[in-house]
Amino acid sequence: MADPVRLAIVRELLACADSVCACDFTACCPVSQPTVSHHLKVLREAGLVTTERRGTYIYYDLAPDFAKRWSALSASLSGLVAIS
Repeated sequence: MADPVRLAIVRELLACADSVCACDFTACCPVSQPTVSHHLKVLREAGLVTTERRGTYIYYDLAPDFAKRWSALSASLSGLVAIS
């Protein structure tokens, strides 16, 4: 999540009620399709997104437990800021 492209991908998924095709992320991210694919792979391996193949296309959604994981992360980061 520390990369601006990954944040843009997550924002796009949060804004959409439906799954998003991998090819559609180039509209929200100012990078090439191979770079978007790399960032999607990082998010998938981290368990933040899920995928579904439909024919030759891959569609992405936020993982079902994304909100819970994001809340836990932000709470732990808030604790670190309070300590410093």
